[in-house]
Amino acid sequence: MTNLRKSSAQGPTQRQLRVGEEIRHILSKILSRGDYSHPLLEGASVIVTEVRISPDLKHAKVFITTLGGKNMEAIVKVLNEESRPLRNALGRTLTIKYTPQLQFRADTSFEEAAKIATLLHSEHVAQDLKKK
Repeated sequence: MTNLRKSSAQGPTQRQLRVGEEIRHILSKILSRGDYSHPLLEGASVIVTEVRISPDLKHAKVFITTLGGKNMEAIVKVLNEESRPLRNALGRTLTIKYTPQLQFRADTSFEEAAKIATLLHSEHVAQDLKKK
């Protein structure tokens, strides 16, 4: 039992990473080809940035973003409401025993990176760097 705790404390296993990446590719194809369509999704470019899968491979958190960040909350809500058909489409292609349940979330890492870059380029930080 201690081995399980150690491996989860160290981060995801190779299998989790591999399956997460496979799910990311499949969902990207499903959403970009229009295999699954919804009126809100037709005009939006949805990008699957990351998939984090649980150690038992039965639950997956899917992080998405849209070009320009438009309608992010609405798109996440639609994808969560319609996760069952997406899960079925995923299951037709995925090659593992169980198809994980999908939970969609907005990926805010790009926004956070932009905030940090803005702070680093601010006059106050540049003033501190010049003092050295």
